[in-house]
Amino acid sequence: MAGVTGRVPLIAGNWKMNLDHLQAIAFVQKLAWTLKDAGHDYRETEVAIFPPFTDLRSVQTLISADKYEIEFGGQDLSQHDSGAYTGEVSGAFLAALESKYVLIGHSERRSYHAETDEVVAAKVQAALRHKLVPIICVGETAEDLEAFGPSAVPVKQLRDALAGVPADSEIVVAYEPVWAIGSGQAASPEQAEQVAAALRGLLGEVLSPETAAATRILYGGSVKAANIAGFLREPNVDGALVGGASLDLKEFSSIVRFRKHVGA
Repeated sequence: MAGVTGRVPLIAGNWKMNLDHLQAIAFVQKLAWTLKDAGHDYRETEVAIFPPFTDLRSVQTLISADKYEIEFGGQDLSQHDSGAYTGEVSGAFLAALESKYVLIGHSERRSYHAETDEVVAAKVQAALRHKLVPIICVGETAEDLEAFGPSAVPVKQLRDALAGVPADSEIVVAYEPVWAIGSGQAASPEQAEQVAAALRGLLGEVLSPETAAATRILYGGSVKAANIAGFLREPNVDGALVGGASLDLKEFSSIVRFRKHVGA
């Protein structure tokens, strides 16, 4: 765990297109209270949430006013900093709202919005320009898995996303096998570890061994309280990108407190 690797586990909740700003306020308050009652130590396990854009100002105001230790970020950002790009959101806006993170290249963005590896790379650069920590999402479909094996596609996606990234950049990588997202069929811890190890190897090759050792690699895809412990026992898995379960207060709180399940 963090004591061995120095990497603080990160549990990130991607709300997707759920919860309006009033619902977001109520959820964040309850999450903070629940974790406080459980004696959660944010230095041992970091917690971040990714609400819809329309919720971010409300979430920021609440977290700032009540001094919650929960981090937050955007679900996406534009590769452009400003201009005639109707409907897009600049990294400058996210930074002005004190966002720490931003998700980039989520499988739904790649699939539904036809985001290419080149677009993902441009968005990573945009995040770094605005001092946001990009959570770079990579993963393969069931067809990719059958055709190329378990790590070829995620490794290529990450290699492309890192084009021009300075060697000492702070990034997070999220491995989310597309075949596992929302399916109820998670990858096995061994499968997640195999891909995470390959991704870490690439980080060492493209950036530096030091950055590779410091970079957190998350698993995402049908994560729940019942299986989180198995993933976090693996040496190269440093947390989880949680989808549907992040909208269930009890379930998400239990995932955050994975150390109880791991016995760490």
